[in-house]
Amino acid sequence: MAVLSALITDFLEYLELERNASQLTIRNYDHYLKRFLNFAGDIDPKEIDLNLVRKFRLYLSRWTDPESQKNLKRVTQNYFMIALRAFLRYLARIDVVTLSAEKVELGEAEPRPLKVLDNSQLNSLLEAPDVNKKDGLRDRAILETLFSTGLRVSELAALNRDTINLARKEFGIVGKGGKERVVFLSDNAGVYLEKYLSARKDTFRPLFIRFQGKIDLTEGGEAMRLTSRSIERIVEKYVKILGLSVKATPHTLRHGFATDLLINGADIRSVQEMLGHSNIATTQIYTHVTNAHLKDVHKAFHSGNAAGT
Repeated sequence: MAVLSALITDFLEYLELERNASQLTIRNYDHYLKRFLNFAGDIDPKEIDLNLVRKFRLYLSRWTDPESQKNLKRVTQNYFMIALRAFLRYLARIDVVTLSAEKVELGEAEPRPLKVLDNSQLNSLLEAPDVNKKDGLRDRAILETLFSTGLRVSELAALNRDTINLARKEFGIVGKGGKERVVFLSDNAGVYLEKYLSARKDTFRPLFIRFQGKIDLTEGGEAMRLTSRSIERIVEKYVKILGLSVKATPHTLRHGFATDLLINGADIRSVQEMLGHSNIATTQIYTHVTNAHLKDVHKAFHSGNAAGT
């Protein structure tokens, strides 16, 4: 009978080969499950029971980072349990006797406030880059595309210039979990992408490229591609320049994309499809934000709110 460490390795390979999981997902699962392995020891899967899981949850709730002296957030503790449940489901799938995944419960997580820019902050951020400079024009195109499409930063970084149909203002991508979807560009995003691409004199394949450092002379210029972290730093730079109260990231613009659609009347199923969410429950987090808008509409238009009634 294989012990825990070997089965965890098999599970990570299964995620990569059979489930087409991203390298980031695999690294996260590796981290969470190795922590469980270190806690439980290299045991036989039959030894995993509710008592062991309870002790592991207690260990997580009491764990303190040696450097920051901070405890794990409840949501982070739940990530460990989610990884453990996925691993147990895999064991059941390959007929290894162990604890049922359904018996592993998640703790109540603290609600996380959704970071969304108001219209003034959003417009300031979009207009922050100096479009008279080539990197500023690129940055404006990045910001407009993020807000226009709701793309994840990894999806944006992976775009190639030959996949963008500026005439139709749309293109297809393969997103998280290998899920295909069509993405649409707003008029503004189309304008700045066209300006940005017209200003480029290179033949590099990536859509968004760096303008500093060593030039990649190989065909396609893959090494010129901006990484996800580089795009995050670009957004951070303009947030700091503007002194915005919201520490906006590329994902904040994805939130803005979703809430903008919902506030203006889009149905949640369509927004789910445009975001590339597999589960509508993930999309429903945005209804908490739009509820505030509905309250404003009620106050403005319901006759019972009129003065003197």
